[in-house]
Amino acid sequence: MWEIKHSRSASFYDRFERKGGNTEITHYCPGCGHGVMQKLIAEAIDDFGIQDRAILVGPVGCSIFMYYYLDVGNISASHGRAPAVATGVKRARPEAVVFCYQGDGDLAAIGGNEILHAANRGESITVFFINNGIYGMTGGQMAPTTPLGQRTTTSPRGRSFEVEGPPMRMCELLATLDGPAYIERVALTNARQNMRARKAVRKALRNQVEGRGFSFVEILSPCPSGWKVPPEEANRWVEKYMVPVFPLQVFRDLDHSDRLPKGIDVSKGGGIPFAADPPVPAAEAPEGGSVARGTIGEEALTLSGFGGQGVLFAGMALAEGAMREGLEVTWIPSYGPEMRGGTAHCHLRLSRQPIASPWISRPTSLIAFNQPSIGKFAHAIQPGGLLLANASMVKEVPDRKDIRIVRIPSYEIASELGSAKSTNMVMLGAYLELTGAVDQESILAAFVEKGTRPGMLESNRRAIEAGRRAAVEAEQA
Repeated sequence: MWEIKHSRSASFYDRFERKGGNTEITHYCPGCGHGVMQKLIAEAIDDFGIQDRAILVGPVGCSIFMYYYLDVGNISASHGRAPAVATGVKRARPEAVVFCYQGDGDLAAIGGNEILHAANRGESITVFFINNGIYGMTGGQMAPTTPLGQRTTTSPRGRSFEVEGPPMRMCELLATLDGPAYIERVALTNARQNMRARKAVRKALRNQVEGRGFSFVEILSPCPSGWKVPPEEANRWVEKYMVPVFPLQVFRDLDHSDRLPKGIDVSKGGGIPFAADPPVPAAEAPEGGSVARGTIGEEALTLSGFGGQGVLFAGMALAEGAMREGLEVTWIPSYGPEMRGGTAHCHLRLSRQPIASPWISRPTSLIAFNQPSIGKFAHAIQPGGLLLANASMVKEVPDRKDIRIVRIPSYEIASELGSAKSTNMVMLGAYLELTGAVDQESILAAFVEKGTRPGMLESNRRAIEAGRRAAVEAEQA
């Protein structure tokens, strides 16, 4: 005798924690297709055994709530930028199974450029595109996929060809590109169509597991609340008005595994791609270094000062040198609109392991070129961290006993060398001496590669070495 048991997918959380509301149920509207679609994705993740390597990139809109439900890696992207974020994640973690889950207002409107280029490049990601022909979360406005004649809050007389133009057909558009491997459109209107959608979901994820290339599944989904109709009528509306505009079919089904980047092997690890080559080990420290290289764990450095002091350039030089030593590196610049004289700072991470996020809220080191930088960042330095201050402009430092404070008169040192503009290189040299994070020759090699003039190269070398000597003297004082 058969016994049928229904249970929640293992890839779903046990409780759907959020601010307010019943944590036993989702907060999607009755009849909405999101619940069905997310169940199909969770079942595929369970059956393929990829929960521990699945990473969801969620955008803006109703679909963003997916991170409340799916117990996988989750990253929230800016409006429309999910394919770009997914591209970065997949390239950094090729062993992961990365998928986007986007609505039509997100993907086809502000994100149109992102999806086109990700598809054209044939990125090894999976994109699930929920098309309900409307901006469901923000009030029912007309979307790029709204059919002709449909009334919305922004097209109260119905969408017209002459004014708003025809709806965009994303599957057909992407099918004109050479990059995609798999493109299909399905619908969520009845049990038969749901089973077809289930197959498409599984194929799209399996393609990525097997390294077959970019997969795109468009799902025609009812939106009873946005359309202001009962759920049953919403399903019929999809079949009557959307399917004739957006036909259900397979538009592309190829195997692009031969296009995988070099160094990726899908024949191991259950078919999951992985980076074949380990990071290049760093070279040994030069003689005279105060800290042995090769001991760095992860350095979270903030450099801050006025625009025109070379703050961003110093950070970029350090990043370039670190990359030449096989370190993982991120660099985020920020500068005021005034350029010279305005505020300028950058955040720099150096690590021997993959970096989860480039943002730094608690730096391990701060290089402060001016007094305002002390007030803005010094309080956030981690205990045991380093504050390297430009004594030429920083007169007051925090009274903290839990950090290392070193003051360098970098402007005076640079002026004695004949160029006050090299103040940033003096500070950089002091940082290298105090931390041993990167070899100065790696930085100078980057200058050579960038075409720095011989005279400027020598000036930078002298400034870096002067900064290193000043750091030793400051420590001995």
